[in-house]
Amino acid sequence: QVQLVESGGGSVQAGGSLRLSCAASGYSRSSYCLGWFRQAPGKEREVVAGIDIAGSPTYADSVKGRFTISRDNAKDTVYLQMNSLKPEDTAMYYCAAALPYGLRCLAREKYSDYNYWGRGTQVTVSS
Repeated sequence: QVQLVESGGGSVQAGGSLRLSCAASGYSRSSYCLGWFRQAPGKEREVVAGIDIAGSPTYADSVKGRFTISRDNAKDTVYLQMNSLKPEDTAMYYCAAALPYGLRCLAREKYSDYNYWGRGTQVTVSS
């Protein structure tokens, strides 16, 4: 059974930083597409960043230049470094994994593009 477990969320003031981690168990993450999504109350889940097997990233326009996605295949972990946080970044953050067949990793932007999901970690940014 594949499991993804996020950690690192919390409450920070605007301009602060947080680093999210997502650890995998039950499979080797090295051959999977990985991504981070977020969902604010009353809004749809939206993609934040994705990373392919080689480590190339893609980002939503709203976080470009502020967030960095990375992966450590040896630790089966994906990270999201979030800097210069804004109140509008407040949301539940989810990591996701997908088998790399069909759609390219960096083209995966929808909930349905991923096969496995964590339960989420809350990020709250106050002004």
